[in-house]
Amino acid sequence: MTDARPAPGVIEAFESATGFMPVDEGLALYAAAASAAAATGLPLLEIGTYCGRSAILLADAARAAGTVALTVDHHRGSEEQQPGWEYHDPGLVDPEVGVMDTLPTFRRTLFRAGLEEHVVALVGRSPQVAAVWGGKLALVFIDGGHTDEHATGDYEGWVPHLAEQGLLVIHDVFPDPADGGQAPYRVYLRALAEGFEELSVTGSLRVLRRR
Repeated sequence: MTDARPAPGVIEAFESATGFMPVDEGLALYAAAASAAAATGLPLLEIGTYCGRSAILLADAARAAGTVALTVDHHRGSEEQQPGWEYHDPGLVDPEVGVMDTLPTFRRTLFRAGLEEHVVALVGRSPQVAAVWGGKLALVFIDGGHTDEHATGDYEGWVPHLAEQGLLVIHDVFPDPADGGQAPYRVYLRALAEGFEELSVTGSLRVLRRR
């Protein structure tokens, strides 16, 4: 792990983007991404992109290492972002079809940050994309749906693609159920049981690597 920091202006772009990740967790994600990309030269992968807040950091880390960031999202919103739920944003509903569509906002986020050319957006459901993906990855960042089905599917679909020196990052890990949903926490425990070790803890963000 390094103490690398984003290029000037990147944190400002991150903070102005729509999303939920706090700055301290973002900086920990960036450091992990920069370290993994420098060690392997391979792409960085994010599962769960929403409007592109954390993708800004992965794109900048990829740019610095001469690789690319891959983002996997169907852009229809996760469970808690649907109408009637806590994190629903009616401004992200496509008025023509009446469902969530965060893809246009995501593209504007990358454009404003000047990072479009360093990102490959994979639009689809995580297990389907993982099933046809053939390459190795420097980093797998799990931040998609927070049900057991989705979190487990992300883990099982993408961890096999992680390079030997790669890093696994899991967001929204809450050991106390009072703080949030438990699916990411259960995936985190599974990773530890299956040979990963914890490198850092920042808020709800966990960075791990294979022992």
